[in-house]
Amino acid sequence: MAIAVGDKVPDVEVKVLGEDGMPASVSSAEVLGSGKVVLFAVPGAFTPGCSKQHLPGFVQGADALAGKGVDKIVCIAVNDAWTLDAWADAQGAKGKIEMLADGNANFANAMGLTFDGAGFGLGTRSQRYAAVIEDGTITKLEVEPGPGVNASSCENILAKL
Repeated sequence: MAIAVGDKVPDVEVKVLGEDGMPASVSSAEVLGSGKVVLFAVPGAFTPGCSKQHLPGFVQGADALAGKGVDKIVCIAVNDAWTLDAWADAQGAKGKIEMLADGNANFANAMGLTFDGAGFGLGTRSQRYAAVIEDGTITKLEVEPGPGVNASSCENILAKL
């Protein structure tokens, strides 16, 4: 069952790239649990829709989100921490977007927002969505009903804040 508005964000172990260049474990509840956070999930780093539209929209909209009271923007994907770090670097997202690696899809499963990408050679992946989380509680959740970046776009999230 998918998570819903009013639910607490799941508390699972995810990874970030540490200062030593190695993946470090962090708690999703700690990263997402205080202040106003915009979390967006992508099926995979370096994939076309994610690289041409989804992440760039949030990079470009970071200042506008901050102007609406957003304390932190976080991107999560079923990838490893090294891949997400390289993707953030390639997209100019460092310093604007915090990247969380959900390599085993534990967070995506806890959210109830996975899909089977085996037909594309991707295995279990996260659905594309965006959520506004206030002090650990989901206050807005926009899940894409199909391919494309519309409901979960930065532009749509800005309009809902």
